[in-house]
Amino acid sequence: MSEQKLAAEVRTEFGKGFARRARMADLIPAVIYGHGAEPIHITLPAKATTLAVRKANALLSLDVNGEEHLALVKDVQRDPIKQIIEHIDLLTVIKGEKVTVDIPVHIVGELAPGSVFNQELTVISLEAEATHLPTAIEVDIEGRSAGQHIHASDLVLPKGSVLLADADALVVHISEATEVSEEEAQADSAATVAGE
Repeated sequence: MSEQKLAAEVRTEFGKGFARRARMADLIPAVIYGHGAEPIHITLPAKATTLAVRKANALLSLDVNGEEHLALVKDVQRDPIKQIIEHIDLLTVIKGEKVTVDIPVHIVGELAPGSVFNQELTVISLEAEATHLPTAIEVDIEGRSAGQHIHASDLVLPKGSVLLADADALVVHISEATEVSEEEAQADSAATVAGE
C-alpha cells in the first residue's frame, strides 16, 4: 500500500467551536501521536483526506510545516447522521516498523451447489510492516461444500505478515442450504399479502 501525500497545518486552537469553524473551511482536525513524542495537533484538507481514508489502515505521508511525518490512520470519528469526518487519530510510524492492524476479510469464489456460507470474522488481526499493509485478506471458497470450515490458520497471509488472531478462530462456516418447501413459501406469501 503506497502512502497518500497530504499537506497538514499545525493548529493551536481546540474545542467544538474551532472544530466547527475548521469544518466550514473544509478542514478536518487531527492529531499525530506515538513513539513517545508530544502529540501534534493539525488540520487536514477535507476532500483529499476523505478520499485517502476510504480504505482501512490508510498510510499518510504528511507535510507538516515542511517536516514529513509518516502516519497510520488509527481512528476516524464521523458525525453519526451526516457521516462527515469530525476528527482523525494518526499513529506515527517508521519505514520498516511492524504495527498491529485489523485487516478486512473478503470472501471470493462460488460455493458448490446446495451450500451456503456464514462469515464469522469480518476482520483479522495481523502484525505487518507499516509501509506494506495489506488492504484485505481474501478467502477463496470456490467449490467448497457443506461441512467445510475455514479457520484463521488457513488464511494466506501477505509476505512478512504474522497472524495475531487465535489460529483456531472460525472465519467461514459452510453449511447445507435449507430448501423452503412449496407449502411454506405459499404460507409466507399469503401472510405477507394479509399483512399489507
